[in-house]
Amino acid sequence: MLRSLRTAALGMAAQQLNVDTISNNLANVNTTGYKKNSVEFQDLLYETIQTGAAEGREESSKPSDIQIGLGNKPIATFRSFSQGNIEETGNSLDVAINGNGFLQIMTSDGSYAYTRDGSLRINADGYVVTGSGLHVFPEMVLPEGISAIKISQDGLVSAIIDGQAESEEIGQIELASFINPAGLHAIGGNLYEETESSGAAQYGYPADEGFGTVMQGYLEKSNVDVVQEMINLIVAQRSYEINSKAVKTADELLSMTNQLKR
Repeated sequence: MLRSLRTAALGMAAQQLNVDTISNNLANVNTTGYKKNSVEFQDLLYETIQTGAAEGREESSKPSDIQIGLGNKPIATFRSFSQGNIEETGNSLDVAINGNGFLQIMTSDGSYAYTRDGSLRINADGYVVTGSGLHVFPEMVLPEGISAIKISQDGLVSAIIDGQAESEEIGQIELASFINPAGLHAIGGNLYEETESSGAAQYGYPADEGFGTVMQGYLEKSNVDVVQEMINLIVAQRSYEINSKAVKTADELLSMTNQLKR
């Protein structure tokens, strides 16, 4: 009886974590460049009550053992980096990466982070920054008097300055890729950090082999499928309920056992 209580409690805790993850996905359904998360579970060790082989009589061995499972545990959260929908914004500094790759961002402590959020802005000093004010790397400074900005699919940034007939090259967008992007560590603010699991960053330019192209005036939206997440939420809720009923059933059986003395 006590085994079933522990097993059901582990099941409830696992589904609570599942609901927390699904809730975060739904909360970020409109977050630019957000990548959905899912929890991966694994069953625990099994207690062998009886082996299949009969002692001293191999010819009469059973086809299988008697084993009792001891529940499950979460082992990882897997982030899917499938392409989200690309929507037009009309903002000349918005860029969407169509394919593989991340923009490089300089954090406040001088380290590098990576993002799929291409909603770029200009700060008071003319630097191209993210919505939270972090500099895009390689750094680009826009001169005063710009009338138009053009970003080609291969990441070349140029601008037309008032009074000039031809555009002036401002900088070049550089992308980073990882052999295992699911291993990146999310630090919030639509940013990820490199880890041993993700592998070292590989750098290149948009449209190079292994890298996607950039689309000016577009943004990549979240890859969360609301309908699928709602289905996952219902399944998690039902799983939590059935585990709670297992706890109640085990409690009732223990109560019946205690009443046998009366």
